[in-house]
Amino acid sequence: MTGDLHCHTTLSDGSLGIEEVIIQAKKMGLDYLSITDHDTMASFSRSAILGERYGVKVIPGVELSAWDKDRGRKVHILCYLPAKPDRLEGLCLKSCEIRKACAKEMIDKVIERFPAITPENIMRHASGSKSVFKQHIVHALAEYGYTTDFYGELNNELFDMKTGSCYVEREYPDVRFVLDLIHSAKGVAVMAHPEKYDSFELLDELSAAGKLDGVEVYHYTADEKAQNYLLKLAEKYNLIVVGGSDFHGLYNEKPSSIGSRITDEENIERILKKSAEYKKEK
Repeated sequence: MTGDLHCHTTLSDGSLGIEEVIIQAKKMGLDYLSITDHDTMASFSRSAILGERYGVKVIPGVELSAWDKDRGRKVHILCYLPAKPDRLEGLCLKSCEIRKACAKEMIDKVIERFPAITPENIMRHASGSKSVFKQHIVHALAEYGYTTDFYGELNNELFDMKTGSCYVEREYPDVRFVLDLIHSAKGVAVMAHPEKYDSFELLDELSAAGKLDGVEVYHYTADEKAQNYLLKLAEKYNLIVVGGSDFHGLYNEKPSSIGSRITDEENIERILKKSAEYKKEK
């Protein structure tokens, strides 16, 4: 029994729809799948129906944007099986509004440099998504011949998180607030890809404080050394060990197909058990 517990669809910054992602999970022989679109739970109802149709057990999930205030950088938290998802709706809405504001500024900067591109060109690629992502902007640039790569030289020049001339970032809600809200919603809280945002110190702090239920160890950004470190940390704090492809389809930063990284049976069962424990709590 295995599952890919980190996938994205056109509801955020993926290029495939819910049904296509679930069909691919079935083809790859996965028992479980979690669609974890950014700051939206819009997949929950439809993915449950389609999962039953295609014989894939879907674990409701969402990847929530948060902020490490001590270090001034982004952090992502995966939330699984929230029994009271309505408690997360306000947070999702706020984060989507922050992302939309950032996207508007980035679009304005890109259009100033590339006048042939219009907001309508970009929005066409974001249709169905709850926000506009930089991938949608690059897609429009590729469509008009300015690049052939979603993550090539032009993307780095425009959208590198540190040096990108058109990159815009704002603070998201504090990570500790986000974790408390997840647990108030009776959800299981897992830090996503600590390597991606250099969140190792934060991971240690939050784990020591009992704020986290798990950590995503098996992700394309974590090499063997990082995985070994994360496994030791998971053992130290009794964290659930998660693996996922972080699938985005056409918008993948690096090749990562559905099922290329997985969560094993033991840890899937730990997620389900932890969820059941939270549901029993008053």
